[in-house]
Amino acid sequence: MARQQGDIRLVKGKIPAGAQKLNHLILARGEATGHCHQVLEGAGKAELYEKNGILYLRVLDGEVKIVHEEHKPLTVPQGDFVVKRVREYDHFLEESRNVKD
Repeated sequence: MARQQGDIRLVKGKIPAGAQKLNHLILARGEATGHCHQVLEGAGKAELYEKNGILYLRVLDGEVKIVHEEHKPLTVPQGDFVVKRVREYDHFLEESRNVKD
């Protein structure tokens, strides 16, 4: 089951071999507002990985919350997730682009 907060979507997936563990828990920074989607550890613990420009979130135990100034907190259970950006399609320009949060 996918989970979404604004322009960020988490989809269950595997973290590939060779992914680099990052020293922060920011999933995305807003282009329009400068706000960010950030993991808050509470009852659970999380790690963020990156490989080839793709982010992966691992919730080690319990659950964590993702917070953003303009959205309700998103609770994420234990597991591995691929962090995706939501895209929109402009029918007039006939192109797709990342949603800007």
